[in-house]
Amino acid sequence: MNTPSSVSPTSVSGTRYRRILLKLSGEALMGDDPFGINRKVIDRIVEEIAEVVRMGVQTAIVIGGGNIFRGVAPGAAGMDRATADYMGMLATLMNALALQDALRRAGIVSRVQSALRVDQVAEMYIRGKALRYLEENKVVIFAAGTGNPFFTTDTAAALRGREVGADIVLKATKVEGVYTADPFKDPKATRYQSLTFDEAITKNLKVMDATALALCRDQEMRVNVFSITKPGALKRVVLGEDEGTLVHC
Repeated sequence: MNTPSSVSPTSVSGTRYRRILLKLSGEALMGDDPFGINRKVIDRIVEEIAEVVRMGVQTAIVIGGGNIFRGVAPGAAGMDRATADYMGMLATLMNALALQDALRRAGIVSRVQSALRVDQVAEMYIRGKALRYLEENKVVIFAAGTGNPFFTTDTAAALRGREVGADIVLKATKVEGVYTADPFKDPKATRYQSLTFDEAITKNLKVMDATALALCRDQEMRVNVFSITKPGALKRVVLGEDEGTLVHC
């Protein structure tokens, strides 16, 4: 039987994908600031997201918390790993609320679902409700990772993407895909147009953490790594253009 990630997706308004899971790092919200949320940066990212939502692409988002946790990291040195991970989950919730507010200002309806119970500010993650929101063309923002320590938000993106039947996981970064070497250090580094999961794991290309990569591979959930700082890149990815690096089975 075909799974939602292995069948050819039904396009909307000429797009290649009907439903996407966007993995957005907390660091992407900082801009050039040392930590925190840069208002201009988050508004620009929201413009990119709003454009594909208005095209009819059902959009779910998993957001990280590195931009906020970075500010308290010095004080967390030597802290128990599980405690630090729970602090990171709360940081993702702060980012999710900021993103929801920015989407509201852009005229996009969204819902925040948290893997940790915080009833006053977000719904608890319920798969059926998330699916209904997506079908209503509301953006669903998943906060608090998987709700468990020792798992990254990359793994949360792979997990939630599979749970909601996304056609692809789009990992937004600060570089235009996966390269043969660090493009900031090696001017001869070249971008991979596509890779298999096994190649990414064997070559240790740091596409995602190993757990997330293995989950995507086992569930045949394709991943496209692209630059969220490049104007129009998200739209080009959902249109199926050569943007970023496609990782597949």
